[in-house]
Amino acid sequence: MKQLLFTPSAGKRLIARALAVHPEIRKVLKKGTLVIIAGTTNGYIAEEILAALGAKGNFTRSRFFRGITLPPWYKTTSSGRLDDESGFPGDVVIKDGVWLPGKVISDVVDDLREGDVILKGANALDMEHKRAAVMIGDPRGGTMIPILQAMIGRRVRVIVPVGVEKRVPGDIDRLAQKLDAPGAAGFRLIPLPGEVFSEIEAIELLTGTTAEMMGAGGVLGAEGSVWMTICGTPEAEKEAETLLKPVLNEQLFGHDFSTV
Repeated sequence: MKQLLFTPSAGKRLIARALAVHPEIRKVLKKGTLVIIAGTTNGYIAEEILAALGAKGNFTRSRFFRGITLPPWYKTTSSGRLDDESGFPGDVVIKDGVWLPGKVISDVVDDLREGDVILKGANALDMEHKRAAVMIGDPRGGTMIPILQAMIGRRVRVIVPVGVEKRVPGDIDRLAQKLDAPGAAGFRLIPLPGEVFSEIEAIELLTGTTAEMMGAGGVLGAEGSVWMTICGTPEAEKEAETLLKPVLNEQLFGHDFSTV
């Protein structure tokens, strides 16, 4: 058994590297459309996939999100808003291996078909049942409406990259019912159908070993970190440790939001 500590940033990089070799993504990059919905974890995924295609160009994940959670003490611009479209580059849409900069999901949703893939991050993760949910601030439902239209209407595959730091102990359906009820305030919550893909699935895909959480927490940048056990044959465990160690030192997300 190997024991490794993953910070949230390392987890994002790990998920990204695994999804870059996910069989369904490799297939759709050859023929079809891949839509990477803007989000912090998906920014790492876009980096890895665009780099593999030799098409990274001017892509940066520094503003690749529609909304973001920051500590209450973090100083932002005078407006304090990070959920507007200022500097937003759009989602990453890749058709037949070619990146189409500036596009968003609503631009291409009507053209998506079975075999295409959408990557959409989440805010809540039920690890036991492998279900995820998204917090919604947009009164029109945000990107979830076109995603559900494509998934349910035309069987477009949805993969949900989400770190285990976002695990919740409650029943996601019950939480959604509570937050979406008339008279409630704040964010709404919508369960997101799709293939949940966390650090655990990433480790298993990349190494062929099994992974399990054994502890969590830390300070000085390790807040939200998780300890993982990696189990397999001695040879597989050694290879897994060699493969995974490069992501362990991934730096913090790293962006000055006071300029946003």
